[in-house]
Formats: sequence, structure tokens, C-alpha cells
Amino acid sequence: MSTVPAAAGRPIGVFDSGIGGLTVVRALTARLPHENIVYFGDTARVPYGSKSPQVVREYAAQDVEVLTARDVKMVVVACNTVSAVALDVVQKRAGVPVVGVILPGAEAAVRASVRKRVGIIGTRATVSSNAYTNAVRQIDPTVQVVARECPLFVPLAEEGWTDHRATELVAREYLFPLTLEKIDTLVLGCTHYPVLRGAIARAVGESVTLVDSGEATAAEVERLLEAAVIRNPSTDRARLEFFVSDIPAKFAEVGERFLGRTMGTVRRAEGI
Repeated sequence: MSTVPAAAGRPIGVFDSGIGGLTVVRALTARLPHENIVYFGDTARVPYGSKSPQVVREYAAQDVEVLTARDVKMVVVACNTVSAVALDVVQKRAGVPVVGVILPGAEAAVRASVRKRVGIIGTRATVSSNAYTNAVRQIDPTVQVVARECPLFVPLAEEGWTDHRATELVAREYLFPLTLEKIDTLVLGCTHYPVLRGAIARAVGESVTLVDSGEATAAEVERLLEAAVIRNPSTDRARLEFFVSDIPAKFAEVGERFLGRTMGTVRRAEGI
């Protein structure tokens, strides 16, 4: 008779520079509805995408400590910027399995691309790091990759302008050059971007497959939980806890659009 390790009931820890990582939590809860989750958003220091790599690495080291203090069994780095420039910092400090969003997203893009022409969109830091481009090329060197920064997507997503004319115009302006490159797959390389999925899809056309790195990450988390035999066997309703470094009320108001459900109490994390 097999036994389930005690760690199985412990929560999965997820962190991001702010609100965007809630789209990863949304993907996790859809795929793993009985897994308890602790989320930390570093709202006092957002955005990370415009910070230097050294500063991001310092912040990442502090962020992971917020989660490990809550006895998590795994850490999911929902921030593309941290995944790009500081994943090694998290891995050294976590003491538990760590999953970033870039490698799962890159793997999903390679699988989805028929003509081997992949587009990447993300923040300035993520794009300039070449993390997605390098990951795709390591998986399949024959894939052609083109990347583009789309910084205005973040405030538009937080404003809730999912179907606003301004969003449509910005999306066309950003993405038209990628359509000229004849891409057949586009990676949403920022956790805010799934909120604007409709506008992005309309801008690139129905022939382009959109890859949500959050959904790909959730699939990888499921695989690792199964492999380590630490998937939660409970059938009870999962417990979701949310912590931020600044202004819980504002986070809850905007965050519910990203999470797709009510959040309940959001608390201020101490010591950061």
C-alpha cells in the first residue's frame, strides 16, 4: 500500500512582482483544483520589468523567503522577469522544487509551431534578457524567433481595458511587425498579457496560435507533483492565501479580474 508524504498537504507558493501572476494562479487552480496555494505579490516595488538584473535578483531573494516562511512544498516563479534573470537565485534559496514560467512556455511554443516561426512578447527586461529566445533555440535550433517589447499592455490590463479601442490600437501597433515575420505561434511572455488575449488574438489573426506561459507552467507543476508524489490527495476545497507588500485593498480590487474569481482577504506580508 502506497503512502502519501506529509508534504503533499502543504501549499504551493507562487510569487510575482505584482498582480500579473494571478493569471498563473488561475491556471493552477483550473488544472489542480485541490492544491492549496500561497501567493505573494511585491506590489510595493512593482514593476520588475524596468529594473536592472541585479536589483531583480535582490528582490527575488527576498520574495522567496516570504513563501518559504509559510512552509510551501514548491515555488512557482510567476514573474517572467525573475524567471529570466534570477531563477538561479530562487533555486538556491527555496529548498524545495522551483518552476519558472519561461521554459514551460518555450516548450509549449515549440510544440505548437508548425512552420517553426515563433514570436515572443514581454516586458523590456524579459525581451532584452533573450531568455525565451535562448530557451526556444536550445529546444529546437531550427526555430526562427522574433521578440518584441510591449510595455503598454501592462497598464491596459490593470485598467481592465480588455475590449477598449485604445487596447486594440496599441495591440495592432505592437504586433503588426510580428505578422510581417509570418509567425505561426506567439508566446504571451508576461503574466498580464492573458487578460488582453482577445485583443492580441485579433491583432495577429486566427492563423497564429497563442501560448499562455501560465497554462504551460501549470502543466509542468502537475507533472512535477506527480513525479515527486506530493500532489495533494485531498478532495476538499483548496485554500488560497494572498499576501502583498503594499496596499491590500487595491490589489484585491484589480486582482479579481486576473484571477477570475473573488479573492477574499488579502494581507500585508511582514518583513519586506
